[in-house]
Amino acid sequence: MTSSRKNKTLLIDQEAASALELLKDGLLYPVTELMGEEKSKKVLQTSLIKDKTFPFPFILAPSGKTNKAVMQSLQKGEEVILLLQDQIFAILTVDEVFEIDPKERIKQIYGTDDLSHPGVTSTIQRIGNFAVSGEYTLINPILNQNKKKIQEAKTSISAQHTSALVMAANPLHRAHERLIRQTLDSTDLLVIFLLKPYNTQNISYDIRKESLEFFINNFLPKNRVIIIPLESSYIFAGFNEIIIDAIVAKNYGCDRLTIGRNHAGLGMFYDANSNKSIIDKVVGIDIEISISSEYVYCDKCTTLVSTNTCPHGQHHQISYRADSILALLEAGLLPPAVMMRKEISAFLLSKLLPNRFKNLEKLYYDTFPVEGLLEEHDEKDFYLELMKLYQTTSLT
Repeated sequence: MTSSRKNKTLLIDQEAASALELLKDGLLYPVTELMGEEKSKKVLQTSLIKDKTFPFPFILAPSGKTNKAVMQSLQKGEEVILLLQDQIFAILTVDEVFEIDPKERIKQIYGTDDLSHPGVTSTIQRIGNFAVSGEYTLINPILNQNKKKIQEAKTSISAQHTSALVMAANPLHRAHERLIRQTLDSTDLLVIFLLKPYNTQNISYDIRKESLEFFINNFLPKNRVIIIPLESSYIFAGFNEIIIDAIVAKNYGCDRLTIGRNHAGLGMFYDANSNKSIIDKVVGIDIEISISSEYVYCDKCTTLVSTNTCPHGQHHQISYRADSILALLEAGLLPPAVMMRKEISAFLLSKLLPNRFKNLEKLYYDTFPVEGLLEEHDEKDFYLELMKLYQTTSLT
């Protein structure tokens, strides 16, 4: 439905739309509405809603001169169109419009307003000086079938415990695999919430999902693992990310959440002469949160190990940094098999660098041993055979 713009209109982006959809789907409970000024102040003071943790006010404050002018003109009870990419996304009945400080809002989310922080830089551009509260109705809402999907999976195996992992898998590497196995080992059903961010610094969601599905279908009991997309909007950013992850996982029906030791939101803080993590601030959200070990490859142990159990120190350990592994792939290099499963490396390279070779068939038959029969081979086949040669060390 395209807006005629005869009514007052606020322009919103996909991140705001995603957050509003999460709210309507009940996935942000205890939040049930856009907050007004008084409720926002109370949440800032207590970090609680209905005696349950929520780290910052849930408000709608789109940026831009046009939005600011519209906000200042709105009256209580007036209807305003929320427009997303020239399509009517929702109709909001105004309850209150109030002024906010965008920098303070940024601190609430990220813990800092330092513009050198990449998240701060992108988010502050989309937060305006005024927020609007009120009931809203989504136009053409998409029915979220994922709750039903999880419940059906739980029923099919009579799951007593359902654990959640939230990951980007950008790309899926060996430490991800170990974390998945470790979590699955202590639960009945594992829900992997695969992030769908709004930037271009990630391998596309469909490609990441396909590589994760390959691992699940070939190396795990696939009836015990399901993938759920999770649009990673601004509310999941900063040091409160784990809290929002826990809230969403709980509302999806999970009773456990596992996070990695090197999770960006885990940051420690000093309180009453003891080290505590952000997890200790979670109140009233009935979900068990556990922190997994950090896994590395040790050249002395010659295997993937936990930093808690390996005695050899960092100078013998290879850390699994997704951005560095992705840099290898983007440069067209096959990551070592100790870092990433070769089938996944081959798949990702064939997707990231399609049609890379001018005469793939000739290169294939000139490079690898063949049985003499002419067969068609794709780029994924080529990378798999190339990995075999890389792993051949003896000439005797």
